[in-house]
Amino acid sequence: MEIRIIKYQSEDYLKAIQLREKILRLPLGLTLTKEFLEQDKEQYHFALFENERILSSLTYKIMSETSIKMRQVATDKHLQGRGLGKKLVLYSEEYMKKKGYSHIILHARDSAIIFYDKLNYISFGEEFEEVGLPHIKMEKYI
Repeated sequence: MEIRIIKYQSEDYLKAIQLREKILRLPLGLTLTKEFLEQDKEQYHFALFENERILSSLTYKIMSETSIKMRQVATDKHLQGRGLGKKLVLYSEEYMKKKGYSHIILHARDSAIIFYDKLNYISFGEEFEEVGLPHIKMEKYI
């Protein structure tokens, strides 16, 4: 397995888009719009591959000089629970720390809160709805 930092519009990026849509959007009856994907230009993208097959991906949006927002974390449904997402998150955290970021925020779906708890993310604020699902804000200092 190999973790790659992927470039916007690259072949690896297009694989990540397909995974994100399959795991995060289509089950909700949604698709990734052109406007939504435009945001990806200025973001960091990471993916875990086995040979050329994408297994997991995530994106970071820059919020400030020290703060970033983790977004669009997706692991192939059949591979969830095997530690692949954890491996990708931990790798990406270290990379972003080396880039000078010290604070990560995210919006966790109810179904993912336990995953982030295990990675030492702390919940804050009230539950809210995003893409039709309950979410909670979480953060971690790295």
